[in-house]
Amino acid sequence: MDVTAQLATGVRPEELFSELEDLSAYPEWLEIVTRAVPTDKVAGDPGPAWLVDLRGQLGPLRRSKRLRMVRRVHNPPHRVHFTRRELDGRSHSPWSLTADVAPTNAGASLEMRLHYGGGLWVPLLDKLLGDEIERSKPRLLDRLDSAR
Repeated sequence: MDVTAQLATGVRPEELFSELEDLSAYPEWLEIVTRAVPTDKVAGDPGPAWLVDLRGQLGPLRRSKRLRMVRRVHNPPHRVHFTRRELDGRSHSPWSLTADVAPTNAGASLEMRLHYGGGLWVPLLDKLLGDEIERSKPRLLDRLDSAR
């Protein structure tokens, strides 16, 4: 499953990027991320790591998931890329999140791409993510405006 979302903002690229480069900020504006806390970096991690709790609900169906995510690409203020990297030695479905920020005449634009390589609950997950992305846009914009 691949989901892409775009957003135009009136803030400078550096301001937008600062909200995206640290997963700890995501619970403030992305409701499906209920918690994202830094965790120890271990050998082989390309960058800092976070434990991320995801929770989704569609009607009476609820699903929770904890992922260990690492930052693989950090190119301020243009691109940040996170991937799942678990330490338990088991095989896990891949997750990746890429955010690209570009300057515009009015401020900055954002394109985020989420990839989930598992097969569990995909039709419902796709709907849930699409709805949540739309709800998150005004929350992110409000957060950016309040930081100014």
